Amino acid sequence: MIKRYALIAALVAVSAGANTALAAASADEVAKLGTTLTPFGAEKSGNKEGTIPAWTGGETKVPAGLKGNAKRADIFASEKPLFSITAQNYAKYEDKLTDGQIALFKKFPDYRMDVYPTHRTAAAPQWVYDNTLKNAKNATLTEEGSSVKGAYGGIPFPIAKSGAEAMWNHLLRWRGTSAQFPNRAYVTSSDGKRYLVTDAILRAQSPYYMKDGPKSDYRDEYDILHMKALGPPQMAGQAIASRDSLDLKTPSSLWLYLTGQRRVRKLPVSSYDTPAPIVSGVSNNDEFYVFRGALDRYDWTLAGKKEVFIPYNNNGFSLPAKDEDVLMSNFANPNNVRWELHRVWVVDASVGAGKRHVMPKRRFYLDEDTWTAQLSDGWDASGKLWKTFVMMNYVAPDLPGVVTGPFVATNLQTGDWVIINMANQASYTIDLPAKPWPDSDFTGDALMLDGVR
Repeated sequence: MIKRYALIAALVAVSAGANTALAAASADEVAKLGTTLTPFGAEKSGNKEGTIPAWTGGETKVPAGLKGNAKRADIFASEKPLFSITAQNYAKYEDKLTDGQIALFKKFPDYRMDVYPTHRTAAAPQWVYDNTLKNAKNATLTEEGSSVKGAYGGIPFPIAKSGAEAMWNHLLRWRGTSAQFPNRAYVTSSDGKRYLVTDAILRAQSPYYMKDGPKSDYRDEYDILHMKALGPPQMAGQAIASRDSLDLKTPSSLWLYLTGQRRVRKLPVSSYDTPAPIVSGVSNNDEFYVFRGALDRYDWTLAGKKEVFIPYNNNGFSLPAKDEDVLMSNFANPNNVRWELHRVWVVDASVGAGKRHVMPKRRFYLDEDTWTAQLSDGWDASGKLWKTFVMMNYVAPDLPGVVTGPFVATNLQTGDWVIINMANQASYTIDLPAKPWPDSDFTGDALMLDGVR
C-alpha cells in the first residue's frame, strides 16, 4: 500500500483528468514570483529548523578551468556528511524518506545515505526567468494534460495547480539549450554481475529553449536527441534519434540505425512501458530521467509538498577515474553519492480508467527549486512496491543551472538495477552549454551518417 505522508504545505490535490483547459495563474499568484517565491515558483525562505536555507540566487560563479572538462568541479568537496542513514537507524528519519529508499535499507544491510548540508544551487539565465513569468500568465494545459499551450522558453507552470502541470514542469525543466555528454549505461543482475550495455555520445537539444524565441520552422518540440553508440562491440555504430512534442497526442518520433542491416528504421512505439533498447530492455521508455514521454496513461494528482532527502549537487560522483570506483554490487557506492534535505512536490499517478500500464501506480518527488523529479517509486498490479528511481544532479554554474546526471532504476523485487549517464570513464568531454546544432542532425536521415560498419 502506498504510504501516506504528512505534507508540510496545504494540500492542493487537484486532478489533471479534466477534459477542459485549466486556467493560468491569477495576477496575485504571479506577483509572488521573484518576491516571496523564486522565479521558478519555489519558496524563497528556508525552513524554520534552519536545515533548508533560503534561496539567494543559486550558484553562478564558474570555477576556473571548467570549460571543456568532463569532470565538473565539486565545489563542496571539502564538506563532510552531517550524519549517515543506515539499515540500523533509518526509522529515525523515516518521515523524510521515500518508500523506495526504506525498501533499499530493508533489502540491503550495507546500503547507506550520507546526508550533507543543503545548498540551493539552482539558477537560470534572466531570459529564462522572464519567459517563466510570461508563462505563468499565459500557459494552459488542455485535453487530459496531453498538451501545453502558451508556453515557451521557461517553466510553463511555476504556480502549479495540478499533478499534470507539475509533471510538465519536470519535462520542460531548464537544462540548457544544447549539450553533448557521455552516456555510459550498466545493467547489474541480482547476483552482482555487471554488464556495460551502452557507451555512447549523446547530443541533446531543446527547441523550446532557444534564447531568441522560436525559429520559423519551430515544430512545438521540447526535446530532440541524437545518440551514437561507441560500444560495447555488439552495439558500436548504432545510433538513435528522437523528437518529443509539446502535444503528447503526437507520438514521439524515434529512429534507430542498425549496423547489421545498414539501414535506419523508424520505431512504431517509443513511449510508455515499451522496453528501452539503450538498456537491453531492462527498463521502459517512460522510466528514464524518472519520467519522460506522454502523460495520458495516468490520472495525476498534486498531493502537496514535504521535506525529503534527495540526491543533490552530485558533481563528485563523476570525479573518480573508473566506473567501478562508484559502483557496488547492488547500488551506487554510498561514498560517492551526496544527499541533502530539500522541499519537494509530491505527485501521485494512477492508471486511468480504460487504460493500461505495467506500473499502475507511481509516486514522484519533484525538487521545488528546479521542478526536476529526483526520486520516484512504482507499484505493480498487486499493489506491491516494485521499482525505485533515483536521479542525481550536477551544478553547472557555466549554464547556469542544476542539470540531470546519473540515473538509477532498481527492481526491488529481483534486485536487478540500471545506471545510465555515467561519465567517469568516458574518453570525451561534457560540453555544456554547447553551440546549437542544425535541426537536420536530429532526424532519421542524419543517422545514416553514423554508419561505421
